[in-house]
Amino acid sequence: MRNNFLATLLLLLTSCMGVPDNVKVINGVDAKQYLGTWYEIARLDHSFERGLEDVTANYELQKSGEIKVTNKGYDTAKKEWKDAIGKAYFVEKPNADGTQLGKLKVSFFGPFYGAYNIIALDKNSYQHVMICGPNKDYLWILSRTPKLADSTKQQLVSQAKELGFATDKLIFVNQNSAHPN
Repeated sequence: MRNNFLATLLLLLTSCMGVPDNVKVINGVDAKQYLGTWYEIARLDHSFERGLEDVTANYELQKSGEIKVTNKGYDTAKKEWKDAIGKAYFVEKPNADGTQLGKLKVSFFGPFYGAYNIIALDKNSYQHVMICGPNKDYLWILSRTPKLADSTKQQLVSQAKELGFATDKLIFVNQNSAHPN
């Protein structure tokens, strides 16, 4: 169940650990506040998530310092849950105040890592975030709740459009939680 989801996710992201042109990564990320569950609000389409709804990402700090990543979504065609479990690390050393540059590397198998760049974040309450991969083919908008206020969603979409992401191709994820576990 996980193998295609995992393999495709990481294979596509491992091409580069960089940041897309004219995109800035958020500095001052409090890793402890970032941990926990996020709901996928919108994404650009990729085969590893195609047909999935009720998508969540959970980040959990391990004793080793790595972050356990658990991505989960419901495959509407196969009527089954898919998950991918991996690990992530902040790329840079912490800032003097203990916060981090929002640039991580993530792996779902082996020694292969992909870019995970935090490019927008509600630093006051950590309620929404926008993430991209190494290029503008990868974009996600996440929220702490299954629904995000329309004004916030529109603000993030506008920001992504200004940065050159294909926002007209965003998929807005159904978060209905009506599927069996």
